[in-house]
Amino acid sequence: MTELLLQTVVNATYAASYLALVAVGLVLIFGVMGIINFAHGEFYMLGAYCVVAVYADLALPFLLSVAVGLVFVSLVGMAAERALFRPMRENPLGGLVVSIGLLLILQSLATLGFGVRMEHIPPPSQTVVQLAEGVGIPLQRLVVILAAVALLGALWLFLRRTRWGWALRASAQDPEAAALQGISMAVASRIAFAIGAALAGVAGALTAPLVRTYPYMGHSVIVAAFIVIIVGGIGSLEGAVLAAIAYAFAHTFVTTFVDGVIADIVGLLLMLAVLIVKPTGLFGSRDRA
Repeated sequence: MTELLLQTVVNATYAASYLALVAVGLVLIFGVMGIINFAHGEFYMLGAYCVVAVYADLALPFLLSVAVGLVFVSLVGMAAERALFRPMRENPLGGLVVSIGLLLILQSLATLGFGVRMEHIPPPSQTVVQLAEGVGIPLQRLVVILAAVALLGALWLFLRRTRWGWALRASAQDPEAAALQGISMAVASRIAFAIGAALAGVAGALTAPLVRTYPYMGHSVIVAAFIVIIVGGIGSLEGAVLAAIAYAFAHTFVTTFVDGVIADIVGLLLMLAVLIVKPTGLFGSRDRA
């Protein structure tokens, strides 16, 4: 039983890692632009398909395919921000509709390019790192955990230690005051969307060898990400990370010891319980920031 508990903790840590990347990217976009992007799960899907195209089909190095996924999805995010979301900045409902349209377009393009079949990509290494007797973690999962920690740490340093990081935080807290201080909201929105999309894309790229890749794979991820940002507090990056950990551990433990369907229900009950006690989420406020 002890070995099973420890193994479940390891599995939950892996799940929390990629979920935190997706959720933090979603929160960053909302914080700066005030738009909830329903197509964010498709950025995750695009990152996974970059690995299919570059690593599986072209037989190029895995890390190169991850880098391609990060850059490509970031560029897609910036293009979507400029062409679709920026005109809807003052119209949250319009932005919501646009994001649903983008979701359908990206799914259709993935279907046209790769078909509806599920792609199974062999991981670059079959090595299993033994953490304790009877407790191990595949090297690919360990890479996901370490990459998530590194990327989230880099984002924290960017937001706290750089000029444009301060600009993004100011834009999220008070857009009008930030504009009066000379901060370009257009540039801030572009940077936020690029980083947010890149985080989702790299999460999809890193986990591609561990999941089945198909055009609709973003559905389950975006549902989990929305639960996470609601529990953590919409607009709170720290809340998104902590809520991702709480959700991943609850879901993984219930899946392991009870049932996967019950685990989905538990995740929704967790969200409802938090909303009843604190409608703004654990770390949220009534302001958009």
